[in-house]
Amino acid sequence: MKGVEGEAEINGITIHYRSYGQGDPLLLVMGLGGNIDWWSSEFLEALAEHFQIVAFDNRGAGRSEKAAGPYSIPQMATDAAELIKHMGWSSANVAGLSMGGMIAQELALDYPDKVRSLILMCTTSGGSDQVLAEPEIYSILDLPRENFSDEQIARVSLYLLFPRQFIDDNPDLMEKAVDDFCIAPISPDCFQSQLQAVASWSVHARLCDLKHRTLIICGNQDRMIPPRNSMLLHDLIPDSRLVQMPGGGHGLTSMYPEEVAAEIIGFLS
Repeated sequence: MKGVEGEAEINGITIHYRSYGQGDPLLLVMGLGGNIDWWSSEFLEALAEHFQIVAFDNRGAGRSEKAAGPYSIPQMATDAAELIKHMGWSSANVAGLSMGGMIAQELALDYPDKVRSLILMCTTSGGSDQVLAEPEIYSILDLPRENFSDEQIARVSLYLLFPRQFIDDNPDLMEKAVDDFCIAPISPDCFQSQLQAVASWSVHARLCDLKHRTLIICGNQDRMIPPRNSMLLHDLIPDSRLVQMPGGGHGLTSMYPEEVAAEIIGFLS
């Protein structure tokens, strides 16, 4: 889906964003290493019928500036808050996927007036209280990326995002995922800066202070951030709703774009 490209000078760096549709504002926050091109076009099209969507590349990723590290989740939440301001919005609904869900939680806690409602997809509250992935997942994340091509990293990363059976059953979608991964891929240094930001972050003890209506969505076969983390979020966040999608992996918005969009539209309506 083609959107309107834009750039904003925020916190000393250039943030690239893309706008779709019209209506109430909805900010989409992407996960670790990802960029705007990772959002499913079907997902964007469904949402753009109801909202003005702004999706953006986090610092270091995609077409945003390759800022020197270290990075932090609070720093990236401030980037998001400043982007809301740049768009001329007093506040926005905020939907975050994976690391984007961490940024969204931090944004809602640090800038509560900037957030109307919160959608947390395939994410965690971080820290020692979270349920960790299997060792195989961390071995993929810790690969020395400078030793591999973008396509090689993309193909091994499929196993972070999708259940093995889904990969086998959907070869065309997997090729598209690899192609999307190779559009403006993140550099090894910036990936490490984002990964370290995730590893050092937690808001577990602060979640009881969230005052926003919150929708939590996960797949019950997510190997990257196990679904138990979404159950913990649901237990800790007042006025939250939990939706689990059978068979869903970490790449939930690519596996079930229309179904996830429908949950968001229903929640925000």
